[in-house]
Amino acid sequence: MACMQVLGNLTAFTDDTGLLDIRRLQKEWLALQKDPPLGMTLKKRRVQNTITEWFIDLEGAPLPMYEGQKFQLLFTFSSRFPFEPPQVMFTGENIPVNPFVDSNGHIRLSSLTVREWTPALTVRSVCLVIISILCIWDGKRRPPDKSPKKTKWWWWCW
Repeated sequence: MACMQVLGNLTAFTDDTGLLDIRRLQKEWLALQKDPPLGMTLKKRRVQNTITEWFIDLEGAPLPMYEGQKFQLLFTFSSRFPFEPPQVMFTGENIPVNPFVDSNGHIRLSSLTVREWTPALTVRSVCLVIISILCIWDGKRRPPDKSPKKTKWWWWCW
């Protein structure tokens, strides 16, 4: 049975395993509100803030490629956080063209995989890595698109 806990203006739903570390997420939420990385803002949701889904606004780096552009990141935390990484993706109309970002907004970073993730990583550190990948790339190129809409499906009948 799911339970609901209210933390300030945040609402979290946990499953029966209770593995979601709400205190850790609340601590990271407050730290990002207090001292966000340069160019990032934790976005206030219009309807309701849930502690398992965060929107973060990101300003483009002061480089010709992204200068003046605005991006939005979506962090989604599973009930296994911090032992599993959050799902992080760009959302909205403006998705940066970058070899680490698919056309559907998914970010390709090894540190965001279950195999490479460590609970020592924070949301802030992930944000800093995302900012750095946008700063170091000097060409506009996407990785090969492997989204389901471009996948050929083969059906086998026995």
